[in-house]
Amino acid sequence: MRIVVKLGVVMADRNVKSKDLAVQVGITEANLSLLKQGKVKGVRFETLEKICAVLDCEPGDILKIER
Repeated sequence: MRIVVKLGVVMADRNVKSKDLAVQVGITEANLSLLKQGKVKGVRFETLEKICAVLDCEPGDILKIER
């Protein structure tokens, strides 16, 4: 079982560019890219909350469990 990051899909659905999301959330584009690729070991709840606010979604829309 692993967690799959669907951030890129949600961003595409809402037509939000990485640069714009990074600025609004207050993280670097490099860190956002790593998060989109699932190459991070964790994400702060504060950051996840800001991403969800900008994308008007729930954490479960971005993070899925793959069995």
